[in-house]
Amino acid sequence: MKAYVGNPLQIRGAEQYTLQGGKGNGMRFIYVRNGLGLDAWISLDRCADISRVSYKGVNYAFMSPCGYVAPQYYNPEGKGFLDSFTAGFFTTCGLTAVGAPCVDEGEKLPMHGTVSNIPATLTRLEEDERGLTIEAAVRDGVLFGKKLLLKRKYFISYTESSIKLADTVINEGDCDSPFMILYHCNMGYPLLCEESRIEIPHTSISPQDKNAADNMETAAYPEAPQARIAERCYYYDVTPKDGRANVGIYNGKIEKGLVISYDKSTLPCFTEWKMMGKTDYVLGLEPGNCNPVGRDVLRKNGKLRILAPDESEKTDLEFKFTSTESEFKQFFPN
Repeated sequence: MKAYVGNPLQIRGAEQYTLQGGKGNGMRFIYVRNGLGLDAWISLDRCADISRVSYKGVNYAFMSPCGYVAPQYYNPEGKGFLDSFTAGFFTTCGLTAVGAPCVDEGEKLPMHGTVSNIPATLTRLEEDERGLTIEAAVRDGVLFGKKLLLKRKYFISYTESSIKLADTVINEGDCDSPFMILYHCNMGYPLLCEESRIEIPHTSISPQDKNAADNMETAAYPEAPQARIAERCYYYDVTPKDGRANVGIYNGKIEKGLVISYDKSTLPCFTEWKMMGKTDYVLGLEPGNCNPVGRDVLRKNGKLRILAPDESEKTDLEFKFTSTESEFKQFFPN
């Protein structure tokens, strides 16, 4: 390639941008291209989550009506999380609360925790012939309370269209700390439509509520956008292969798909979020170490993960982008 270009950015690489205007004014992004058709925007001011992704010109992510919202507009009260929930390709929920707002052992907890509204510090950006490595750090801590450090590492491949994400969460405090994490991956149009196919190999599935239970027959099937429809959530016991779980979505009409691969030993839970509303049209594919039921419920059920002082936990996901049905089907042979 070197003989053909004067600057590698002609083909691939990483560029840093600052957003101008609206509630997203001043937000920092790393724009990444792998030279094979994969483009991604990493939102440094929102936990270094990935906000937008396109593959060979096709959008994959859902962006909520609020659009880009900088952390200073975050409202932790009740469901104020939704006022600044960009959604994007994925939003990190946690690190000490996931799910509905609640009170646990006297502590008032906001919806889906606070980490997705904390700016990250960029600590490394390196490139070689294999791909791009990007590292960032996010501190989710308070005086007289939790002191968690999230170390995040991306590898964007130059030889195939994939993004690897490796997270390490460390309890830097002197007391035990709850640890909850859920990767709220949000698929949007045109990858998502009523003709898309959802693949979630599983041994069991449980509806979150009566509305979800009444629609079990369509749990794994997207529908056309509908007015005044309610969201539905389903909890799956995903069937792993060699310790890795694969879930995915494929749209044969546009020949584009996504496979999310993760280590089930550290992310044993999986939630499917279906919202088939007009304009609010999104499918959530959400690996986590918990389901979004609230910390009080997990503690009561004896399922709350606790990190001791100086203890750490590693999680990882890989996003694989496909452009043919055969590429997609190799991850779901049955």
